[in-house]
Amino acid sequence: MKKAILTSSAPEPIGPYNQAIQFENMIFVSGQIPLNPEDGNLIGSGIKDETRQVMENIKAVLKEGGFDMEDIVKTSIFLKSMENFGAVNKEYGTYFSSSIPPARETVEVSKLPLDVNVEISCIAIKK
Repeated sequence: MKKAILTSSAPEPIGPYNQAIQFENMIFVSGQIPLNPEDGNLIGSGIKDETRQVMENIKAVLKEGGFDMEDIVKTSIFLKSMENFGAVNKEYGTYFSSSIPPARETVEVSKLPLDVNVEISCIAIKK
């Protein structure tokens, strides 16, 4: 059965979509951008802080669905500039303690919602 996931600990969707959809033992998390869920403002203090906010938003959505970061099997990272790859990669890596991090692609795109520098989506499966 398909179930929408919504938590106030992550930013509200800015369009006609859900923060995540859970289907059986899987959860599909929509692309998260560096919005602070408390005040709705963009984090703009640098790519490290922006990436951290994105990952915290993902973590909050997963938690609401009963999942955690170690359940992630696939991520997609969208960058406004590939020049930020190293900094994003370093911060992203701190969120996975397992010796088996998720599969992933990272792509540079011409524009992201609200003109942010990074957006990340993921798929997680509960063991």
